[in-house]
Amino acid sequence: MVPDADAASSVKRADPFAPLTSEMLDVGDGHELYVESVGRTDGIPAVYLHGGPGSGCQPDHRRLFDPDRFQAVLFDQRGCGRSRPKGSRAHNTTQHLIADMEKIREKFGVARWMVVGGSWGATLALAYAQAHPERVSGIALRATFLGTRAEVEIAFTSRLSQFYPALYDDFLSVLPVEERAQPVEAYYRRILDPDPAVHGPASRAWHDTERALSEHKAAKTRLDLASLNVWRTLPATPFMEAHYFVQDSFMTENELLRNAGKLDGIPGIIVQGRYDLLCPPETSQALAKVWPGSEIRIVEEAGHSLYDTGVRDAVMKSIADIASKISR
Repeated sequence: MVPDADAASSVKRADPFAPLTSEMLDVGDGHELYVESVGRTDGIPAVYLHGGPGSGCQPDHRRLFDPDRFQAVLFDQRGCGRSRPKGSRAHNTTQHLIADMEKIREKFGVARWMVVGGSWGATLALAYAQAHPERVSGIALRATFLGTRAEVEIAFTSRLSQFYPALYDDFLSVLPVEERAQPVEAYYRRILDPDPAVHGPASRAWHDTERALSEHKAAKTRLDLASLNVWRTLPATPFMEAHYFVQDSFMTENELLRNAGKLDGIPGIIVQGRYDLLCPPETSQALAKVWPGSEIRIVEEAGHSLYDTGVRDAVMKSIADIASKISR
């Protein structure tokens, strides 16, 4: 690890959210992960899991953790963010990510840690905790996503058409008429097609539609169809999402609900936006019913985004409250 010069000093750090350590960690299969830690080296161990799949950790994610209380580890998952090779989907499955988390935990020398994640990060948090319950002290989730194909299908078809019918028409119009009966599958095929003329418009349309679904007050509720074929940087998340979702997130059917009994004894708080169109409250409710000791906290007037009104504060409080439970 590469510590800041003053990381071990007793002097108050100028920026308490600046990384204590950062490095590229070789996890095998040709992948190197960007890993950083923040807070204090003797703090409550925690790990943050970003969403997507395909996005990456942001500096603001560090601020979810009280630096005087936590030793928080953040990392960019395989192919994501600053990890290398960027965008690589080779040797990139849920099981690989779980194994990577174990390598990171061992690297920091912690026996158990709190696991925090939202959306896809919640999926990975649950999968990891069910694989290694003895390594998890507590779980804080936002926007529960169980990684199933049905969740994505419903969000991008019936729910999209109900709440944004004009946007749904735009979404379908990107596809040839003969592919519109199963639009999500058609988008997966097109996004994963090697031809830029095929995957370019599809990835941009998917990204912009998903963004509208993720915001309680969407900034844009129509696709700019004329710009989909204009050369510009491609968004990263649609490619990793298609890779994962076409494979049912590399899990068996309803695996996370069926195995939720393995979470018994692990305290958990689920932060849920009332009007989340991607990960609606019914999913959190289904999880809580089979997870003894979990609690749902509804944020009114909020959707999917961490930055919808009240969500970020609720996530910070859930992290702090779980810490209080496990440090008694």
